[in-house]
Amino acid sequence: MTILDGIRQWVALESPTDNKAAVDRLVDHIQASLQALGATVERIPVQGYGDHLRARWGGDGPGILLLSHIDTVWPVGSKPSYDEGDRAYGPGIYDMKGGAYLAYHAVKTLAASGRRPPLPLTMLFNSDEEVGSPTSRALIESEALKNKYVLVFEPANLPGGAVKTWRKGWGRFTIKVRGRPAHAGADHAAGRSAIAELARHILALEAMTDYDTGTTVNVGVVRGGTRLNVVPAEAEAEVDLRIASPAEAERVVKAILGLQPTRDGLQLEVAGGVNRGPLTREASAYLYDHARRCAAELGFDLPETGSGGVSDGNLTAAVGVPTLDGLGVVGAGAHAMDEHLVISALEPRAALILRLLETLA
Repeated sequence: MTILDGIRQWVALESPTDNKAAVDRLVDHIQASLQALGATVERIPVQGYGDHLRARWGGDGPGILLLSHIDTVWPVGSKPSYDEGDRAYGPGIYDMKGGAYLAYHAVKTLAASGRRPPLPLTMLFNSDEEVGSPTSRALIESEALKNKYVLVFEPANLPGGAVKTWRKGWGRFTIKVRGRPAHAGADHAAGRSAIAELARHILALEAMTDYDTGTTVNVGVVRGGTRLNVVPAEAEAEVDLRIASPAEAERVVKAILGLQPTRDGLQLEVAGGVNRGPLTREASAYLYDHARRCAAELGFDLPETGSGGVSDGNLTAAVGVPTLDGLGVVGAGAHAMDEHLVISALEPRAALILRLLETLA
């Protein structure tokens, strides 16, 4: 069976995050495959989401954590699977079932050869990353702390299959304003508009964006008011924050949480914080340099890049474990109808991952 055949099997077992039965069917398949390798496999039951899988192979002690998520954003039957030229399409094939399968394939190759890597391997497949890893976060962090390195099999960027040596951190906030209702025509002066107050804060929040430091503040959702002829007594906004460094995260979070009403008769409630800290270049430097040397030995260059999006690699880097992200399949179109992997890049990618497992010590 080729690598692509194996990936297709995993893709065919569609696994949207909010469909536990569907995700668990894929978990059943992966669990049986891992047990066939002789790995020690533990299934972690979860309520509301698919179960998680943890598998150990290659000995005891601190080693390498191979981290992947197997949930997707695609409802069952919503996206077709097909090949076109050098591209393979399918729900979650790029983000990130292709990479999850490559992690499994590397261990399978080692097991078939009878070779043992210098470090023991722990494979962790979680089922809720696409909604923020609510049930797997603690598991991911605790497993990372038991290991020397973390390899994350999120997809690689085109061109060149660049791995991710940094990711911005992510925060989210809710801002609620309470004012004073009044008749908009007969008694407007007696009112205190929650919407007007929220608008003033929206401008202040958006002004916190600083492209030079990599900070972006996006007010993505706004709600408020009841009727056209009523001074609005309530308004609410949801805010997305991206930051590139822990120091910048501390500064901006303090500013957001410190917002105060600008007028008498208004109340302001701000809740939220940083959900995932940044994955910094420093946290990836050693692993990236090692991976690039491995790629050179195999005859190709391995570029690096970063992303404003987050992954579970943010979690492992935040607890202080060296982390390299973006080791999955090469392609494009995450969460889009043209989501695909590049077929010709599968073998070189698989060789790189295998080489990493054979040389990291």
